[in-house]
Amino acid sequence: MEKVRVRFAPSPTGPLHLGGVRTALYDYLFAKNQGGEFVLRIEDTDTARYVEGAEEYIEEALEWCGIIPDESPKKGGKFAPYRQSERRDIYDKYTEQILKTDYAYIAFDTAEELDAIRAEYEAKGDVFSYDNKTRNRLRNSLALSEEEVQQLLDAKTPYVVRFKMPVDRTLGLVDIIRGNSAVNTDTLDDKVLVKNDGMPTYHFANIIDDHEMEISHVIRGEEWLPSLGLHTLLYEAMGWEAPQFAHLSLILKPEGKGKLSKRDGDKFGFPVFPLNFTDPATGHVSKGYRESGYLPEAFINMVALLGWSPADDKEILSLDEMVKEFDLHKVHKAGARFSKEKSEWFNHQYIQKTSDEELLNILKTSDLNLNMEDEKLLKIIHLMKERATFPKDIYENGKFFFEAPTSYDEKASKKAWNDETSNLLTEFAENLNSIDDFVSENIKQNLHDFAENKGLGMGKVMMPLRLALVGELKGPDVPDILELIGKEESVARISNAVNNFK
Repeated sequence: MEKVRVRFAPSPTGPLHLGGVRTALYDYLFAKNQGGEFVLRIEDTDTARYVEGAEEYIEEALEWCGIIPDESPKKGGKFAPYRQSERRDIYDKYTEQILKTDYAYIAFDTAEELDAIRAEYEAKGDVFSYDNKTRNRLRNSLALSEEEVQQLLDAKTPYVVRFKMPVDRTLGLVDIIRGNSAVNTDTLDDKVLVKNDGMPTYHFANIIDDHEMEISHVIRGEEWLPSLGLHTLLYEAMGWEAPQFAHLSLILKPEGKGKLSKRDGDKFGFPVFPLNFTDPATGHVSKGYRESGYLPEAFINMVALLGWSPADDKEILSLDEMVKEFDLHKVHKAGARFSKEKSEWFNHQYIQKTSDEELLNILKTSDLNLNMEDEKLLKIIHLMKERATFPKDIYENGKFFFEAPTSYDEKASKKAWNDETSNLLTEFAENLNSIDDFVSENIKQNLHDFAENKGLGMGKVMMPLRLALVGELKGPDVPDILELIGKEESVARISNAVNNFK
């Protein structure tokens, strides 16, 4: 396998988790860094847990993130089909093949029989495992005679195909991220490879698909580490060259032990899914990063650094820059702790990098009441984006551009307003009417001249004026606010404030 080919193979059992996005991203970065191909394959053999709309959600989420597959169910490719449910004929062929080897056998044990055996073991304080120590005493083709097996088959008795784990072999396992390890086969059980409905389990199907699709590297979560011994032996059983493996560490919750979950997101107030997801069974909507106001570039940058460090500890990287720098050998073995604050920091950085025009387009697609011409909106965006973490903050923090204040901050009022202020601002409002070209530069000069003529410091005029316009002592330069809300509105707000403080 000279060409690098990787696959992201999620199950459509729900929305794509943050950890799944990171796996897909690392697959993509590695493939593109090596001049290889990135494949999206849908592993939908678990029909009991299938969720309507989950596959479409996965595809849309990856597209929003900019992680575009070279081959997928939607895009097609030379190794189609890319849904496991459509590959039954392929699996049947390989089921026949492995049953001709000494690595597999058929088992007729019912779920009730196995539950009864487990109960017997538990009564003695033991744990039952279907393995090389117990299989010869159970109802399978290893323990039964050929005649008994044939009778059961003729009677169409349901059966599963199990892997025949070798006795007392030490397997040397290699992982790109974690290095070398070893496992003894006596510690592994005889996993089911094909269910009694004829469909393969994950273990067998993914081995077949990875071989058929010429996958060179398997990058997946560390929860699959215990299966590495079985998967290595399955390749041996089929006489195939195994791909190289890399198991990613967990993304940890913000506090305490354990991996990040939706419960943590609900508790600490952040999404764990890239997009909103509506549960088709309950109608419950889980919030996504996209709908929470995150830019896709910021989201992906944040995800990439949950377990990988680029050269010189750079933090802001485009997708192309990540591709150039990515190295599987530099992915961390230890878990990466998620931080809501850090994710917001990334979004703030990207808001600053985004053009005013792009931010205007984003705001226009929202449900905000932007009843103003584009030219003024662009000026507001330019003034307010420096303080924004999310696009909506530009509107929320600059609401005074769109609506006159209906109340005035009490603490600010005591600081900015005294008995002389009402007369001062009334006079200044009249002075504003003398400005023909009502732009910031002219307003600033007018303010300066007014304060100077009154023998006052600029703050004595600027503070109460800001309070009248905004309702608080915040916001950009007062001349900029005056220009954008216009002369008429400015005079009206000053008048409202004077009447309020009377």
